[in-house]
Amino acid sequence: MRNCAHGINAGAGMTDTQRDAANTTGSIYWKRNLAISLIGSFTTIVAMTLLLPFLPLYVEELGVKDHAAIVQWSGIAYGATFLAAALVAPIWGRLGDIYGRKLMLVRASLGMTLAISLMGMAGNVWQLVALRLFVGLAGGYASGSMVLVATQTPKDRSAWALGVLSSGIMAGNLVGPLIGGALPPIIGIRGTFLAAGGMIFLAFLATILLIKEEKSPARKQAAKASGGWKSIGDKRPVIAMLATGMLLMFANMSIEPIITVYVAQIVPVADQVTMISGIVMSAAALGSILSASRLGKLADRIGHWPVISGTLAVAGLLLIPQAFVASSWQLIVLRFLMGLALGGLLPCIAAVIRHSVPDSGAGSILGLSISSQYIGQVAGPILGGFVGGHIGMPAVFLGTSVLLLGGAAYAWLVRPAETNLQSALPGTSADQLDA
Repeated sequence: MRNCAHGINAGAGMTDTQRDAANTTGSIYWKRNLAISLIGSFTTIVAMTLLLPFLPLYVEELGVKDHAAIVQWSGIAYGATFLAAALVAPIWGRLGDIYGRKLMLVRASLGMTLAISLMGMAGNVWQLVALRLFVGLAGGYASGSMVLVATQTPKDRSAWALGVLSSGIMAGNLVGPLIGGALPPIIGIRGTFLAAGGMIFLAFLATILLIKEEKSPARKQAAKASGGWKSIGDKRPVIAMLATGMLLMFANMSIEPIITVYVAQIVPVADQVTMISGIVMSAAALGSILSASRLGKLADRIGHWPVISGTLAVAGLLLIPQAFVASSWQLIVLRFLMGLALGGLLPCIAAVIRHSVPDSGAGSILGLSISSQYIGQVAGPILGGFVGGHIGMPAVFLGTSVLLLGGAAYAWLVRPAETNLQSALPGTSADQLDA
């Protein structure tokens, strides 16, 4: 990268804290860290989501016989992880600011290895729920990877790197249920949990041996003294990103409860409903996987705020025709296009927070961002199911569209006066931006 040496020499007279704030070169190990974080996040997400196809069967195997109780306990077991994770994400982020982000990944991968392996040995449904809670409390490898990559990557490459990482996370969400449907008939449900634990243990070893984090004593002292919310100067961009993350997950998850019922209304053959519903759900994820790194790279070039506002607006407009589709292929195409639009949001959200928050508080605020996303993930299905059941399914699409368009307008209004990348990165020269 041209003129990097000039930028480093210019900061030779700075204090550690000033250099920390002005540094745009990132860790010399950032590419290796990104690769290991990508593999580890993909592996842990696969292990976390592969239980979805057989969770009700396992609940029944643990002694729950009534159909309604099976459904209820399956929902409790599944949601327990997200509830626990939402509560502790800011805490782990804060500890990562003080003691190091790699340590948080080691903790998360070891905790998830133990918890998921023990799920295969559960004796009753209470133990399963307790272990799912423990996964949420002790886990968070993917969110921890976001913090590590955001803080160790050069700022002018951060949105691209976070886009690559987001693609791996979304790919894990796509592949996990497929593996979960294929493995139990071969090695059994309990064996599948043990295999998943083994996968995460490999991620644990790779994290310990291969990730190299460059620590800053000045950052550690600053994090202890005034890290977190107090360390932020202009809080408006951060508040906007917390709201955008919650809105993104709400928009994705508000549609999920009604997809199968909605597809049943437009597919004439009943036997094809579940298959087409699966394709519809996967289409959005596939679109996001394909677009995340590309939109992240675009944001590094033209600025994050135009990409955030533009993608929210496009996704909001794409929701309107989804309320009036007449065939399944129309819904599949529109969901795929919506996934393409939304794929760049998560990396842009993390990048804006990274640029708006001192390094000493980045983990804490990114942890808050993760919590806000979990809130959207929980609220989306609840409100989507309620509106769909009482008002009608088109109302879910149209209501979510209004929220996304409002979010696009809000993000555009609160953007900093200077939104180009050079103004966001103190000490960055024009030549560096061209590199």
